[in-house]
This record gives sequence, C-alpha cells and structure tokens, in this order.
Amino acid sequence: MVRPIRGPIDPSDLPERLLTIREIAEILSVSRATVYSLIERRELDHVRVSNAIRIRPENLVRYLSRDDRG
Repeated sequence: MVRPIRGPIDPSDLPERLLTIREIAEILSVSRATVYSLIERRELDHVRVSNAIRIRPENLVRYLSRDDRG
C-alpha cells in the first residue's frame, strides 16, 4: 500500500518500481478515472507494459512539480 501525499513529495518516499493506476490514485487521493484523464490529456507520462498502464515514480514527481498544484 502507498501513502497519500501530505505536503511536498520526496522522491525517496516512492517505490522504485513502476506504479499502477490504482497506486497513483491512492497517492494523489483521487479516483482512478482522474488518473486516466491526466494520462489522456498527456499531463502524466506513462508507459505501457503489454495492455497495462504504468507510471514511473519520477514521472509522478515531474507532474507534481510542473506548477503549484495545491
């Protein structure tokens, strides 16, 4: 299980493996549909592993640091 973000994100708090949509949703405290929307709008970079979507931890950090997201 991953922890929701509370304040600034420290990359060392994230797992070193690829993250699932569900894990990203938990970290951001949003729905899976919201994560899919971020991907569809190309706001959150991702990779496809066969038919699965995965997010590199550094892509999540990049997304969060693009501007002040509250």
